[in-house]
Amino acid sequence: MREVRAEAPGRVNLIGEHTDYHDGFVLPCAVPQRTEAVMQLRPDRRVRASSSEMPDAVEYIVGRERKTGTWADYIQGITWVLARHGHALGGFDLRLRSTVPLGSGLSSSAALEVATLRAARELFELEITDVDLARFAQRAEVDFVGAPVGIMDQMASSLAGERDALFLDTRTLQFEHIALPDSLELVVINSGLTHHHAGGDYVTRRRESEEAARLLGVDRLRDAPADALVRLDTLPATLARRARHVITEITRVLEAARALRTDDLPALGRLFNASHASMRDDYEVSVPEVDLLVELAQGRDDVHGARMTGGGFGGAVVIAAKAGSGGRVATDTAREYEGRSGRTATVLLPLT
Repeated sequence: MREVRAEAPGRVNLIGEHTDYHDGFVLPCAVPQRTEAVMQLRPDRRVRASSSEMPDAVEYIVGRERKTGTWADYIQGITWVLARHGHALGGFDLRLRSTVPLGSGLSSSAALEVATLRAARELFELEITDVDLARFAQRAEVDFVGAPVGIMDQMASSLAGERDALFLDTRTLQFEHIALPDSLELVVINSGLTHHHAGGDYVTRRRESEEAARLLGVDRLRDAPADALVRLDTLPATLARRARHVITEITRVLEAARALRTDDLPALGRLFNASHASMRDDYEVSVPEVDLLVELAQGRDDVHGARMTGGGFGGAVVIAAKAGSGGRVATDTAREYEGRSGRTATVLLPLT
């Protein structure tokens, strides 16, 4: 039987957290960690999928997808959403292998979805663009898995590179590749605390921000009126904080894109730091361990700025370091973090 291989990267979001589901701007880039999908055609309509990172295999019939609350839903969601858009598939065997750590804030789910969709596109000769692929991946995660995520992760996994930032308008899906300056070295450190987007506080934050938008008279906070920040005093205090983060974060993304284009890394660092403070204090999605990692990095002379990356409640931090200092920044920060928190930090970038 015919067999194909495909892969997709995880991503680190440089800035623009919780803006994508408000039709805002984001600035992610790909990371070296990837998910590989090996897909083989079957003569029937059965799907059998296994992953080196998951203990249980997946098995179901195409067209009979049923939500299970397990990782199987990500695979089922893909065949389900493709069928809804007129791309009927036959059965297949799927083997997955990934180096994107689960719950790290590097979007292991998007890497899985995009890698699987790329394999299906080739195996079944589907006419799907890279943007369509990202759209289908997001719909599978939102409508089938039940995780209310924006489209940033899937667009980044489908389109971003490792040495450029994907400046993305999540409303129009127009994007620009902005090369990372040679004077910038990215450091990514996983705190060791995992997070989960399908429920809990992440969902609460989204609902709160959407309610804040409604009270400001708009559907999405990207469309907040010019005097919105002044009018926040009229909102309940919690909703005002949620709206302030999203509105100011959208502005920070635009400023960060300009800073990258002009190689203004001190400005980029200040934006990183302000973004983390906003996520910690206004959106309240950080945790003490992540705050500690950020604080340790921000205190270094060879670091421009640092912030939590990803949806929050654990995961990783991204650090804008001076070129040539990334390895030292990563090693020293991880060691100090372990000494003060008692947790083991994992350096994800730079690769050793």
